Amino acid sequence: MPKLILLAAAASQALDVSTLSPASPPAESIRFLFIVVTAAAAFILAIVWGVLFYSLLKFRRPRLLKDGLPTTEPPQVYGSLPIEVAWTVAPGLIVFLLTLVIVRTEFQVHVREQQQPESAKILNVTVIGHQWWWEYVIERDGQRKPGVVTANELHIPASTAEQPRPIYLNLRSADVCHSFWIPRLAGKTDLIPGRNKNEMWFATRETGLYVGQCAEYCGTQHAHMLLRVYVESEAEFQAWLANETKPAVDDPSVRNGKQIFLTESCVKCHTIRGTPAQGAFGPNLTHLAARETFAGCMIPLTRDNLRKWIRDPQEIKVGCLMPAFGLSEQKIDWITDYLMSLK
Repeated sequence: MPKLILLAAAASQALDVSTLSPASPPAESIRFLFIVVTAAAAFILAIVWGVLFYSLLKFRRPRLLKDGLPTTEPPQVYGSLPIEVAWTVAPGLIVFLLTLVIVRTEFQVHVREQQQPESAKILNVTVIGHQWWWEYVIERDGQRKPGVVTANELHIPASTAEQPRPIYLNLRSADVCHSFWIPRLAGKTDLIPGRNKNEMWFATRETGLYVGQCAEYCGTQHAHMLLRVYVESEAEFQAWLANETKPAVDDPSVRNGKQIFLTESCVKCHTIRGTPAQGAFGPNLTHLAARETFAGCMIPLTRDNLRKWIRDPQEIKVGCLMPAFGLSEQKIDWITDYLMSLK
C-alpha cells in the first residue's frame, strides 16, 4: 500500500501548487499581499541588521578599551526628540500602509457576486467536507437549485474574455472542521460543522488540473484529504455535466456484481442513481469509473486498486469509516467489475 501512496504523491508533486504562480484573481491578490508584507519585513530586517553591524564594527571592544577601561563611549541619544519621533512615526506609517493593503486584499478575495459583470455566467457549487472525502453539489447555473452530486474530483469551466465564469463555493462540513485550499486558485476557507455561510470564489482562464489539500487538521487521515479541480473548456465541461446527469450505466455483463452490491451493506452508504442504492453517508458512485482517483483523491482509480480497497479499506486508509465486509474473492471481483463499468 505505501507504494500506491507514493505513486499518488509523485503525481501531485509534478503539479504546480505554489501560491506564487496564481491562476485566479483571488490568488493573485494573495500573492501581491505576500510580496508586499515580505518586502516590508525584509526592509525592516535590513535596517535593524545594518544598524547592528555598524554598531558592532564602530564600537567594537579593542578600540574602546585602554588599560582595561573604556576610553570613549558611544553618543548617548536618550531623550532625543528627533529619534523618538522617527521611531514612532516610521513604524506607524508602515503599519498603516500594510493595513490598507490587507483591507484591499480582503475586499478583492471576498465573495462579491453582485459586482460581477452582467455577462458573467456564475456556477454555484456546494462543497461538503467529510472524514475523509469531498462531496460536491453542482447547482444549476445562477439558480441556486440542486443539480449534479459527485465526489472528490471537481470539474469547472474556464473563463474567457467573452464569457466570465466565476465559481462560487458554499462550504459546509458533515462532521469536523476542514479547510478548502487550492493554492493557485484561492486562499484557505474553513468548513465548520453547523455553519453554512462560509463562501469563497475563484475564476481562471487556464485549463488543466489544480490540486490542493485540506488545510485544517481533521483527524488521522488529514494528510490524505486531497483536492483535485479540473478546469475545462466550456464544451468539455458541458459534456462532463451532461454525462453526470445521466443515471448509472446498466451493463448486463456485470449483473452479478450489481446484484451483490444491492444486497450487501453497500447500499446503506452509497448512492448509484437509477438503482435502489440511495445511501448518503459515503461518496456518490453513480459515475465512479469516470474519475481518475478515489478515497479522497488519494489513490489512482484502477481495477487492482479498487479491488484492494473493497477487500480491506483499513489496510489502505487506516481509520476510514468503511469496514472490510469479509467478502469472498469471487464477490470482490464481481463488485469491482460492476463499479468499473460506472462511467
